Amino acid sequence: MKSLRITLAIAAAIGLSACTNGDLVSRAVAPTTALLSEKAEQPQQLVSPSYNVVAVNVVAPTTLKVSEGNTYYPNADIVWREDNPGNRYEQVSGLIENAFQLGVSGIEGDRGVILNVQVVRFHALTERARFTVGGTHDIHFILTVLDAETTQVIEPARLIETSLTALGGMAGMVAASRGQTQRVRITAHLVDFIRLELARPRVIADIAPVI
Repeated sequence: MKSLRITLAIAAAIGLSACTNGDLVSRAVAPTTALLSEKAEQPQQLVSPSYNVVAVNVVAPTTLKVSEGNTYYPNADIVWREDNPGNRYEQVSGLIENAFQLGVSGIEGDRGVILNVQVVRFHALTERARFTVGGTHDIHFILTVLDAETTQVIEPARLIETSLTALGGMAGMVAASRGQTQRVRITAHLVDFIRLELARPRVIADIAPVI
């Protein structure tokens, strides 16, 4: 009997010890769980840039593929036919630079900036598409914003894509007769797009502070 009482006492002690340890563990976990629940993600702070564009640099790399083929949808990076045959890289970069200059005119913000623009894709219509089905004007470019004084990168390079309906057939001919050529329509679209893009609120962390 004495041996049995000793065995029961030892078992009770072990059971009490296990309950105590379990209680300590549960209390240790509870504050950690509460702490994690308090670390909810804060909403990202947005800010509208206040820029004064002092220069625009546009380049169409000669590594881009140009097509002069009169198909409906050439497999190329640059398709442009409203200028006479010539250097399509210069023609396209000139069109985009002109649109940017018009787009930033009248914007007088607090911080002088330089816009570097690298053309990635510029698809207008071929002659065949222009006089039949029409299509889409598709324009992609990489935009980098620099501080005008320090040339520090304010907004890192990012790919921007935009497009608009390209008129074809009778609609295209009527538009052209009214002065709404591909050049005019693309330029007007880019002007509006650029103004909206520069005014678009950004995450504050994406804009480098003035040093």
